[in-house]
Amino acid sequence: MNRKHAMKIILNSFKNSPVVSANGFISRDLFNVNDKKSNFYMIGSMGLASSIGLGIALKNTKKRIIIFDGDGNILMNLGSITTIGTLRPKNLIHIIFDNFIHESTGGQPTNSQNIKIKNLGLASNYKVFSISNENKLKNTLQKIKQISGPIMLVIKIGKNNEIASRVEIEPIEIRNRFMRYLRQNKN
Repeated sequence: MNRKHAMKIILNSFKNSPVVSANGFISRDLFNVNDKKSNFYMIGSMGLASSIGLGIALKNTKKRIIIFDGDGNILMNLGSITTIGTLRPKNLIHIIFDNFIHESTGGQPTNSQNIKIKNLGLASNYKVFSISNENKLKNTLQKIKQISGPIMLVIKIGKNNEIASRVEIEPIEIRNRFMRYLRQNKN
C-alpha cells in the first residue's frame, strides 16, 4: 500500500480530527494530500510526534487526535508508547506507517522487521490493528470509530516512488494556526 493513498482514506474517515504528523516524508505527504489548519507538521523533530500528540489528546479529550508516525520515528521514542499506554487517552489514534526503512534520510533499514511494533503496542495497553491492504484499512477505520483508545494501527506500506514537496509553512505559523484551530474548535 502507498502512504499517500492510506492517508487519503484515513483523512476521509476522520475529517474533523486534528493530525500530528512525524517529520520528513510523512509531513510532506500530509501537506501535499490535505493541508489544513488542524494539521501539526513536525519539522526536524524526529520521534516526537507521538509525545506531542499525547499532550494534545490529554488537553482536548472531546476530539479524536490522530498521530501519523513512521517506523523509524517511533523506534526513536519508544518511551512515548509506554507513556501513552499508561495514561490511556481514549481519544488517541496512533497510526504507524511501516516500510522497514528510514525513508526520509536515504532508506537505511529500521529494526521493525525484527522488533514488531505491533507487539510493542500490545505490551503497552494499546488496541492494535495490523493492516496490509486498502480493504482491511477501510474496515478497521469503521471498527475503531466504535472503540476507545489508545488505538494503534500499524500499516505496512511500500517505499514511495515520488517525493512530495516540502511543507511550505514556517514552523511558527504551523504552531500558531494549529493552536488557533484548537481554541476555536473545542468540541
